[in-house]
Amino acid sequence: MGDAVTVLALRNVSRSFGPIEVLHGVDIALRPGQVHALIGENGAGKSTTMKIMTGYQPPSSGQVLLDGQPVTFANMGAAEDLGISMIHQEFNLAEQLTVEQNIFLGRELKRGPFLDKPAMRARTRELLDRLECRVSPDQVVSTLSNSDKQMVEIAKALLRETRVLVMDEPTAVLTRAETAILLRQVRALREAGTAVLFTSHKLDEVEEIADDLTIMRDGRVVWTGEAAQMDQHSMANAMVGREMSDLFPVKAATPGEVALEVRGLSVPGFSRDIGFTLRRGEVLGVAGLIGSGRTETFEGLCGLRPATGEVRVFGQPARIDHPWQAQTLGLCYLTEDRKTRGLLLGKGLRENLTLQALSKFDRGLLDTGAEERALDQAITDFDIRGHRGAMVGNLSGGNQQKLLFAKTMLADPQIIIIDEPTRGIDIGTKQQMYVLIRRLAAEGRAIVVISSEMQEVIGLSDRILVMRHGRITGELDGDATEDAIVRLAMGVTPTPLKEPA
Repeated sequence: MGDAVTVLALRNVSRSFGPIEVLHGVDIALRPGQVHALIGENGAGKSTTMKIMTGYQPPSSGQVLLDGQPVTFANMGAAEDLGISMIHQEFNLAEQLTVEQNIFLGRELKRGPFLDKPAMRARTRELLDRLECRVSPDQVVSTLSNSDKQMVEIAKALLRETRVLVMDEPTAVLTRAETAILLRQVRALREAGTAVLFTSHKLDEVEEIADDLTIMRDGRVVWTGEAAQMDQHSMANAMVGREMSDLFPVKAATPGEVALEVRGLSVPGFSRDIGFTLRRGEVLGVAGLIGSGRTETFEGLCGLRPATGEVRVFGQPARIDHPWQAQTLGLCYLTEDRKTRGLLLGKGLRENLTLQALSKFDRGLLDTGAEERALDQAITDFDIRGHRGAMVGNLSGGNQQKLLFAKTMLADPQIIIIDEPTRGIDIGTKQQMYVLIRRLAAEGRAIVVISSEMQEVIGLSDRILVMRHGRITGELDGDATEDAIVRLAMGVTPTPLKEPA
């Protein structure tokens, strides 16, 4: 691979932030007409590597090579002018503009002194059709789902006809069907001669799409070569530096008293007639396709949306119209959207950690010393890595998720609803999260896990509820197959509900 013609490469690149070196002599080379996957745990150095390749940051030492010649990018715009584009994991869209305006922002088509709106409309529709995205060109971006926003980002990149396209976790918020569409587009770009750098925590996607593969750990390249030489198991082991055969901990649940009873719960517009029970020491999985009403149902249960129905917490009738009421009852919800709804990215670790339990630190004035001690404990208990004075927005996704867990647990909930516990985090951190979830259940807490990853639901859960079109279509044991879940999620096989023994 190293002797082949390359279009963009890093040679012996290091990068430091102050006295801390985060990249150590990185070599990576992208070939035209090839998909090069870059994988590694959060904090491995992938993001910094991508930013250097696309002009967002300069290297501290080493060279960036374009067509074999050293090059210096003044900024990302200079890299884009040379045909190098990046699709960010965090959306880079103007929320109050339309889809069409976002796609052509800074690249507007003109007819004389005027904007050529018909041409831009037609080109926008063409790009969206290519991505099988059904949104309207004049729809305001803030009204779109996350998956549609991702498709708009991809359409922006397709418009540029780039030589090198860097894709940072492009499938993190996509459904399986949308992911299949995206991977078809990646193959089309490859056939057109584009060099694609593709990062993903989903190793099945990497195995499916990658020609070349580079694996990073702790700021260093630990393996590079043809992707066909590595299977998913080998990739995972190289990423984390240890054997990953036991990804999920042993299920050792001994269900105790009933912690939560739900009967006839309805969330207008999203779900209806939802009923189930949940016991102490139990992990209840909730599966279903995107749009099945999973998230909205449990947001309604926790007072985040209007809902009707009967709820009993530890045998007592409960009325929950607000999340604070739920928390008072010992019921907490971890949002699937940690960046916009779970954490304050512009604040520090301490402020985020204690926000949900400020009453514990109220001594007339806020006891910041007690907050700092709580942060010390959380860093130890949840293995939160990163400078304690850093803004939360600068932490890796995995460390943000650990902080969200720590923040929630500071309120000492007995019933915990966790929505997409491992979205956008690496396999090593996933393993830590799985151990944590089963540990919480072993402590006698009652856990609900909502997840789009069927292996995650199966690997963690003692029982599994499957939802479709706002209804529960069946219940399965924790050793269910993916096929059984898919059938229920698509309405193929009804299965009667059952109570845990």
